[in-house]
Amino acid sequence: MAERIVVDPITRIEGHLRIEAKVENGKIVDAWSSGTMFRGIEKILNGRDPRDAWYITQRFCGVCTTVHSIASIRAVENALGIKVPYNAELIRNIIMGSQYIQDHVVHFYHLHALDWVDITSALQADPKKTAALQQSVSDWKYSSEDYFRGIQERIGAFVKTGRLGPFANAYWGHSAYKLPPEANLMATAHYLQALELQKEIIKIHAVLGSKNPHPQTFLVGGMAIPIDPNSQNAINADKIAMLLEYNKLAVEFVEQVYVPDILAVAPFYLDWAGIGAGHKNYMSYGEFPETQLGYPNDMWLPSGIIKGGDLSNIIEVDQAKIAEDSAHAWYVDKSAKHPYDGSTERHYTGPKPPYDFLDVEKEYSYVKAPRYEGEPMEVGPLARMLVAYAKGHPEVKAVVDAVLGKLNAGPEVLFSTLGRTAARAIESLVTAKRVDKWIMDLATNIKSGDYQVHAGSKWEPSTWPSVAKGYGYHEAPRGALGHWIVIKDGAIKNYQAVVPSTWNAGPMDKGDVHGPYEQSLIGTPIADPDKPLEILRTIHSFDPCLACAVHLYDEKDKLRSKVKIL
Repeated sequence: MAERIVVDPITRIEGHLRIEAKVENGKIVDAWSSGTMFRGIEKILNGRDPRDAWYITQRFCGVCTTVHSIASIRAVENALGIKVPYNAELIRNIIMGSQYIQDHVVHFYHLHALDWVDITSALQADPKKTAALQQSVSDWKYSSEDYFRGIQERIGAFVKTGRLGPFANAYWGHSAYKLPPEANLMATAHYLQALELQKEIIKIHAVLGSKNPHPQTFLVGGMAIPIDPNSQNAINADKIAMLLEYNKLAVEFVEQVYVPDILAVAPFYLDWAGIGAGHKNYMSYGEFPETQLGYPNDMWLPSGIIKGGDLSNIIEVDQAKIAEDSAHAWYVDKSAKHPYDGSTERHYTGPKPPYDFLDVEKEYSYVKAPRYEGEPMEVGPLARMLVAYAKGHPEVKAVVDAVLGKLNAGPEVLFSTLGRTAARAIESLVTAKRVDKWIMDLATNIKSGDYQVHAGSKWEPSTWPSVAKGYGYHEAPRGALGHWIVIKDGAIKNYQAVVPSTWNAGPMDKGDVHGPYEQSLIGTPIADPDKPLEILRTIHSFDPCLACAVHLYDEKDKLRSKVKIL
C-alpha cells in the first residue's frame, strides 16, 4: 500500500526545502520538491544602475556570494561589449577556484558526511587500528595512535554533554550506516580538521577581495584591487607568496585527506552507485578563461550538454534555448519564458499553513522549472566532470580514471548519488592544483610590466546604447549559474537569475516532467519511512542552496521589517 512521507525542512543545506515522496513496497515511486519561501531580490534590481547589480546580487546567498558577483558582472560586460584585462581574469579565476575548494570541503565534511558517518560509533574504535587505516590510505601527517586517541577523548567528552543534535548516533540507530568504528573515528577527525582548513583556504578571498563573505573588489570591466610591486596595499610579491601558501594547504588536504576519504568510504556504500541517477541530462557552461582572449574563450573547464547519459555526444550550450516554466510554481505568469522576458511576480495558491501535504496536481513551489530545449538538466560538479571527461580533459580524465580504477568500476557508476559525491572531490583536486598555475601566471604577467586590472572605456553610461541585453554565466560550486540583464536608458529594465538549485530543485513543468531532485529520488529504496535517511543522502549529494532560489517568508503574512535601499 502506498504511503506519502514528508521531509520538511531538509536540514544541513542552505535555505529551506521540502520533499514529499510516495513510497510503495519499500521504494519511492513518486516525489515532489518544493521551495517554500519566496525570492524577490530580482525585483529590487529594476531601475538601478547596472554597475551596482553585482553588489546587490551577492545577497542572493550568504555562503557562495562571489558567484553571483561574477555572473552579474559578466552579464553587464556581455551587454556592453566590455573585454576584461588579463590580470583581472586571472584574479577572478583564483577567487573562484578557491571558492570551489572551500565550498566542496565544507559540503562533504560538514553537510553531507553525517549521512554516511556515525560519529558516536567512533567511541568503540581502536585508535591503533585507526592509525593503521589512516596510514594505509595516505601519507597524511595526523596519523598516530595518540592523535586518534585524543580525538576519541574529545568525542567522548562531547557525547557526555547529552546535547548531540545532528551528531546523534546514525539517525537514531538507522541500519543503513555501514562504516566500522575505526573508519568513523578517522572521518570524525577529518571533520574537525576540515573546520580549520576551510577557514585557511578562504583567506585567499580576504587577500584579493578584502573580505569574505561578500568580497568588495569586483568591478564591471575588471577588478578594483591594484597591482603595484612597490606598495604594501596592492598585489605584490608578498601577496603572491601568501596566495601560494594558502593554496598549498588546500592541495595537501584534498590530495591526502578528501580524495582518500572518498575512496575509503565508497566501497562500503557501492550500492549507492546504482541509486539517484535521475534524468541523466547534464549541463555545464564552462569556466576559468586562461588566455589573453578572455572570457568566454579558452576555458579550462569546457562547456557542454549530455543527454540521457550519452558521453559520446556532447552538445554545445546556446543560451537562447533556455526557458523557465512556472506551470507548477507560485507565480502569476505560467508560460515558459526566456530569462530576458521572465518575471518574478509571485502568486501563492498553495494550502494554508499548517498543512499535511502540498497539492502537487497544481502549483507547489516558489522555485521555477528551468528547461533547455524543453528538457530538465542537472547541473553541478558531476555535470562539469562528465562534460570534461567526455571531451578528454587531461587532468579530469586522469583523476576520474584513477578513482574508477580503485573502485573497479566503469563511468556508468558516476550517474548516481555516489557519483555526485565523488565528482565534487575529483573537482577539488584538479582545481586546487590549477589555482597554483593561475597564481603563477598572474606573477609572470605582472613581471612583464602589465599592471592593468580594469578596462574603463565603457564605464560612463553616456557611452552605452539606449537598449542593451546581456547574459553572464558562471560555473558556481553548485553548478551552472546564469544572470540575464536588460538595460534601457542606463538603468536595469529587467533582471533574471537562473541559479544552480533552480535547475536541480525545480518542480514539474507543464508536461508534468519532474525536476532533477524529484526524478533522482524515484526508485530509491526506503528501509524505514519514519526515518527516510535515503532521501537525505540523494538530496544532499546535490548540495542544495535554496537561499539562492527563494527568500523572505512569513506564513501569517505579517510585516517583519522594512529595508530602504538608497
